Amino acid sequence: MSFFEVIDPEFGTFVLGNAPVKQIATGFDWVEGPVWFGDAGCLLFSDIPNNRIHRWTPGAGVSVFREPSNFANGNTRDRQGRLVTCEHGTRRVTRTEFDGSITVIADSFRGKRLNSPNDVVVSSDGSIWFSDPHYGIMTDYEGYRSEQELPCCVYRVDPAGRIEAVVTDMHCPNGLAFSPDEKRLYVADTGRMFHSDPQHIRVFDVGSNGRLSDGEVFHAINPGCADGFRIDSDGNLWSSAADGVHCIAPDGHLMGKILVPELVSNLCFGGRAKHQLFITATTSIYTISLNRRGVQHP
Repeated sequence: MSFFEVIDPEFGTFVLGNAPVKQIATGFDWVEGPVWFGDAGCLLFSDIPNNRIHRWTPGAGVSVFREPSNFANGNTRDRQGRLVTCEHGTRRVTRTEFDGSITVIADSFRGKRLNSPNDVVVSSDGSIWFSDPHYGIMTDYEGYRSEQELPCCVYRVDPAGRIEAVVTDMHCPNGLAFSPDEKRLYVADTGRMFHSDPQHIRVFDVGSNGRLSDGEVFHAINPGCADGFRIDSDGNLWSSAADGVHCIAPDGHLMGKILVPELVSNLCFGGRAKHQLFITATTSIYTISLNRRGVQHP
């Protein structure tokens, strides 16, 4: 059985012929938001409809990390190693402090409630960037059906806690990630639910003051869409897709695919040397070892 589709010969050096795609956990409804905690040796991920964040530990398997999770979706770590989470149910972004208490980072903009924060990244200056599509308030499956008060935007919360809308011209911004030098920000637009909007990844230039410019189309995933993605140390983008994980070069061309038997939602790098790719795919978690290292902080 082949686990790979090589399009650019260089992709053949990224994957290992004797390292298969392995299912390490299953039985969920819709998994998302994987984040690796190297200091704790575990993976956290969301099972959104079941209102839980789970923990997977090698040798010990899966346990419940947080229930209820407020229908948590995307997760990341800040530069101090704290968990930052997007919550559909409370329409907010939170930080879990080292003592377990919860700090609200953002839940509104200009007096109106956020929609359903989806994915989140933290830049080296401590700013928190998150996407806010409406998916979590359109039905009761991944949160609570509610009135939409704001357009779907990408927001930046600076270290002083000030929030601003930095991308305002997308239908539904979703996954986002910085290039290794943080000079480029990649943002997926996955379109409005039940509509046939364009679905692609755009790339923005990041100014020293956090301002974004350009925003040209970088790549369009086919089949499926770029729900969530991560960047490796050479700037290649590894994206979710309907048939697995697609590896896209910094110039935007498709290099190859890791084939996964379920619809992929998101992924992250982790493991001993940040060389393992952990993949959330519908009802299951998969992993594969690569000849690549991810960009992950801390």
